[in-house]
Amino acid sequence: MDSPGPIPAELIEFAGRMYDAARSGSLETFQQALPAGLPPNLTNEKGDTLLMLAAYHGHSELVKLLIQHGADPNRLNDKGQSPLAGAVFKKEDAVIEVLLDGGADPEYGNPNALQCVEMFNQGEKWKARFEGASGRGKAAAAAAAAAQGPPVSEREDKQ
Repeated sequence: MDSPGPIPAELIEFAGRMYDAARSGSLETFQQALPAGLPPNLTNEKGDTLLMLAAYHGHSELVKLLIQHGADPNRLNDKGQSPLAGAVFKKEDAVIEVLLDGGADPEYGNPNALQCVEMFNQGEKWKARFEGASGRGKAAAAAAAAAQGPPVSEREDKQ
């Protein structure tokens, strides 16, 4: 299989501008770019998605917009960190609420958000909300199922 050629400099520059826009919370940029075809799960060299960057920097409205356009609230970066755990670390309450409403799993990642609230003495504030989260346990279960492969009924008979 031939490998693709080098990535054009213009594309690298554009992606860099999108990551910077996520960090700075440029809602207007994404209100235009997402409907025009920007992948909502665009990921940088560290595995951080646009959603991760927006969440970590406290931009709840941008986090909501990204989720509405299909960004995965449970996508882990290369260190196994989730956007929800990052928001807990940064004490970004509005972002935490948006992520939970968007299906974030507080049990997913390493450390996961439930562990983070304990580490950062926020357990009383968030533990009940996390335990009742609609996404709780779903990302971890989906990841485990994906690691096992398709069910036997969906596999081709190779014999």
